[in-house]
Amino acid sequence: MKILAIETSCDDTCVAVVERDKKLNFRILANVISSQVKLHAKYGGIYPFLAKREHQKNLPIVFKKALKQARNPKIDAIAVTNGPGLEPCLWTGVNFAKKLSRQRNLPIIPVNHIEAHILVNFLTTNYKLQTTNYLFPAVCLVVSGGHTQLILMRGIGKYKILGETRDDAAGECLDKAARILGLEYPGGPAIAEQARQWKFQIHPVKCRFAAISPKAKLFNRAKLPRPMMYSKDYDFSFSGLKTAVLYKVKSEKRKAKNIKYIREMCVEIQQAVIDVLLKKTIKAARDYGARTIILGGGVTANKELQKQFQQRIKKEIPDSLFLIPYSRFCTDNAAMVGVTACFHRKKIKNWKDIEVDANLRIDGII
Repeated sequence: MKILAIETSCDDTCVAVVERDKKLNFRILANVISSQVKLHAKYGGIYPFLAKREHQKNLPIVFKKALKQARNPKIDAIAVTNGPGLEPCLWTGVNFAKKLSRQRNLPIIPVNHIEAHILVNFLTTNYKLQTTNYLFPAVCLVVSGGHTQLILMRGIGKYKILGETRDDAAGECLDKAARILGLEYPGGPAIAEQARQWKFQIHPVKCRFAAISPKAKLFNRAKLPRPMMYSKDYDFSFSGLKTAVLYKVKSEKRKAKNIKYIREMCVEIQQAVIDVLLKKTIKAARDYGARTIILGGGVTANKELQKQFQQRIKKEIPDSLFLIPYSRFCTDNAAMVGVTACFHRKKIKNWKDIEVDANLRIDGII
């Protein structure tokens, strides 16, 4: 079965062609991404209608490129993200999929964007889609610019949201904090790079050969809050962290343009986000007896976050399995949409029945 997958939930125009056989062998025949980062960088964030216009311009080009890479295969179905995301962007991808469906008489498989970030973890090193009952229950942490959610997974299509952000998502907080510090967009990678530069500057040899402890004493290190870190629920709140950064920088204007100060702030901002995500995820995994901890979303591409999760899980829950996507699958892409469609290949729909839901919930999938 060959599936054409389309992803336009935010600012990346993505088209992939994937193939799955009866033995669960999986192949990515093409995975093309056209990023709009440079376009939105000057605004410090994503403008939905500007993103929509770029999707409309880029989709035909990316589509043709993906088909060429895949050597023009015979497509059996179309998979498209129909939520959650930015509504104007989602409609661009869905309308493109509907047009193809009518022209080629192909069924459509609607895909939940959050579930796609989770299920791409089941793409193993030998490109097989592998799931067993041993993996469940699993606790999934999906962290991106628009979402921060802890999800209990009892099997494919069986989800319950345990907690989510009450205000800013973690990625959104990092973007805003970076803007306050005068760093480029997107903020997450910019903050991670400055934090890495600080550690290399202080410990050049250690940074090359060993991990730097997050508890290492920093000279004049800023102290920032860890919002809701010790609350009894699984919810998050990152708005307070962003505000604390704003007030801190305003109160220390003389230092704010000093690169050393900026780097120290980046180390603390990054660590504050990691501390909260780690604490809540470990708590949920223990409370629900999780056999597997799964990460997904653009923020999980952060190497420091990956390292600290791996260390803490190995130390505190050594019997659990830790899954994280390959780096190229952490951020938005159409291959993850194709993977998800392979798991839900029987849930095909007529193009007339496909609708967009910008606030689509994963706990509605059964």
